[in-house]
Amino acid sequence: MNVSLLLKRSPSAHGCTIGELLLNGKFFCYTLEDVVRPVGQHVANETAIPAGTYPVTITRSPTFKMLTPRLGGALAGRGVLIHPGNVAADTRGCILVGLAKLPSNTKIYQSREAFERLMGHLLNASTITLTIQ
Repeated sequence: MNVSLLLKRSPSAHGCTIGELLLNGKFFCYTLEDVVRPVGQHVANETAIPAGTYPVTITRSPTFKMLTPRLGGALAGRGVLIHPGNVAADTRGCILVGLAKLPSNTKIYQSREAFERLMGHLLNASTITLTIQ
């Protein structure tokens, strides 16, 4: 089974970037990332992932001590994950997932539940790709 993820971002505001994650073309959850910066400008652990398409593998994270989706391709050496968290300080340069968000677009909620549901779809996938717009 192939899984296609699409992350549609809103403009960065309030020190973070909110988005919507679609799984095989259907809304799945909200995302929260660091600020999108101009091409070539990177602040470690404070910059959103560049737009593009990335292969995703499921690997054990030594930091989180659990299986997590890891972005490959051009990001293979950066350790970019999809993981639970609620605010920009939790991102560490990664993508957070949640089932609800604040109207101010500064925080997401029900992150662990969103992450567990996402992993339920990804664990048995033969191929996973993530496109970030």
